[in-house]
Amino acid sequence: MDILIPKNTIEFRLWGRYALFTDPLTKIGGEKCSYHLPTYEALKGVCKSIYWKPTFVWVVDAVRVMKRIRTQTKGTKPLEFSGGNTLAIYTFLSDVEYQVRAHFRWNDHHEALEKDRVDGKHFAIAKRMLERGGRQDIFLGTRDCQGYVEPCLFGEGEGAYDGDDEIGYGLMFHGFDYPDETGKNELYARFWYPTLKKGVLTFDSPEGCMHRKFVREMDSKTFGTGNVKSVVLEAEELGVAG
Repeated sequence: MDILIPKNTIEFRLWGRYALFTDPLTKIGGEKCSYHLPTYEALKGVCKSIYWKPTFVWVVDAVRVMKRIRTQTKGTKPLEFSGGNTLAIYTFLSDVEYQVRAHFRWNDHHEALEKDRVDGKHFAIAKRMLERGGRQDIFLGTRDCQGYVEPCLFGEGEGAYDGDDEIGYGLMFHGFDYPDETGKNELYARFWYPTLKKGVLTFDSPEGCMHRKFVREMDSKTFGTGNVKSVVLEAEELGVAG
């Protein structure tokens, strides 16, 4: 059966020497151990580093694991909130490579940016920025892990887990519900039960995640024509047609 690919979809190869995908709720301090799979939130962050405006929201559809999952433990000296450094043991993923498919949809909670919803120009800029390796630096879960991106065809090439029917995982962090994306002045963390099928992890949509944890009250960010450059003007400056 053919897979219906949403409009404004990008597909890219993502790789790096190390990755650290963790539950942000546990990042206060101490030892850290990476999930075996990238989180939705981490991949959404990669998409935003490629290209993002508050006019739209990136939705991560799927990730394909291209290399065998390997871990490496290293001693680190993270900063302490009270100042100075402390010693900690971090368990990273080593030599990672993925294929990612994602698309964007309009953020209906920013009504002031309605005139900026020109999908052809946003999509053209997103593809241009992807070809350049991203508008901002790419990180694999943390700033300690530099990543790299380039366009690809999702599903091409041989993946390390193509022959495995299913690999199930326990409860795992999915992502955050931010106020400017939900319209509520509350921050929630989402969780889900992922299953890797034939080397591909298909993400539940944020709305489809059944497990949530309230984090804290949080005000929504305000965006409008006064602090967001028009995509039409931006496309003209970049010489991008769309």
